[in-house]
Amino acid sequence: MHPQTVLLYDGSFDGFLSCVFLAYEQKLKHPIIRKQSQTHHELFTITECVITEEQKARRVWKGFRKKANATERRDFFKAFLSEIKGVENTLFRYMQNTFSKINNPNIDFSNSDILKISQVARMVQREKHRMEAFVRFELLKNNVYVATISPDFNVLPLLTDHFKDRYADQKWLIFDTSRKYGIFYDLISVEIITFENFSNIDSKIIKKNHENEEINFQKLWYTYYKNVNIVSRKNTKLHLQHLPKRYWKYLTEKTIH
Repeated sequence: MHPQTVLLYDGSFDGFLSCVFLAYEQKLKHPIIRKQSQTHHELFTITECVITEEQKARRVWKGFRKKANATERRDFFKAFLSEIKGVENTLFRYMQNTFSKINNPNIDFSNSDILKISQVARMVQREKHRMEAFVRFELLKNNVYVATISPDFNVLPLLTDHFKDRYADQKWLIFDTSRKYGIFYDLISVEIITFENFSNIDSKIIKKNHENEEINFQKLWYTYYKNVNIVSRKNTKLHLQHLPKRYWKYLTEKTIH
């Protein structure tokens, strides 16, 4: 019995594409691709740590672009951002199927891997829309608007264009406390930033840095929300369908007391 090869990567998209390059280079048809941070206990396997190489990643993506249409490419990236356990192996099989296509523009949803990627992509897209709707910024004394999120999926890379267009005249930071990185807009461009100890910061510290106008606005908004929320017309079940409780922490009107 031939041992199966496990390819470990750093968790980045380029790192995953570097694994795909290596798999084709070494003619590995059924490798297990996994993040380095994930433990594994399989017997009879050969483990190889794959170095992320941007040039090799670009070559793989260039080849994928030639075979996949825009929708397929977007769904592929969204599925990767889902971080669902084992999604890398589904994506690898998806790529194998795509590379083997011969002038067939249609998406074959009878293929289980293709169907799964499409379904996962829709889940990630829904989470993206929820973050766009529910994120609330708080103005700090350094004139930077800050919002913290902890989405189910790693949707931060998908939020950049929306918030850059909507708040083009303001400096802002959206930080994912679960994944300990954020995107910062400085009025010119968006860059990725990381704070390893961000999750340990006391929320009171952020409150102390609020602008007075921001505090007053939050109180005003909360008062307005209470007044328009007519008790006799309250439909808790419907409200929770449109606004699940796990998103309340982002909303000013739900958090101020």
